[in-house]
Amino acid sequence: MQEITELEKRITTALERIGKGVDRLAAQPRQAVAPAPAGAVADSALRAQLEEEKSLTAQLQARLRAAKDREAKGDLQDKVDRLTQELDVQGLELQRMRRVNASLREQLEALRTAAASGATEPGLINKAMAAELEALRASRLTEIAEMDEILAALEPHLTEAGNA
Repeated sequence: MQEITELEKRITTALERIGKGVDRLAAQPRQAVAPAPAGAVADSALRAQLEEEKSLTAQLQARLRAAKDREAKGDLQDKVDRLTQELDVQGLELQRMRRVNASLREQLEALRTAAASGATEPGLINKAMAAELEALRASRLTEIAEMDEILAALEPHLTEAGNA
């Protein structure tokens, strides 16, 4: 960002020098009715300097555009990296939730089978309750991951509002 500011200052300075040179060129014919050969040499030297400044200005503007493009690409890459990381976390939480829900279904099926046969086993009830508690934990962790994603999306806006 400092490089962009420095380039902008250099471009502004170069444009000011070009403007002054053009003003001097415009003022010279009004001062002298018949230009002297020395004036022609000075005039060609000023034109050469003007062309040099124009070239320098064009180069600086190209560098400024390139720096802004690099900065924009860097910001986008950071955002892609952050979103990829968030997606990975959500994917892991989703896999965990699926495993826990499958275990809960199995435990509930075993409990139903035991209840249908007329024998309720305390061990099956404990396993079913443990599976249900694990499902609730997995659900909570998934919600936390979603909230983290929402907070990450809001954070730049909150920081911007705080700086304003």
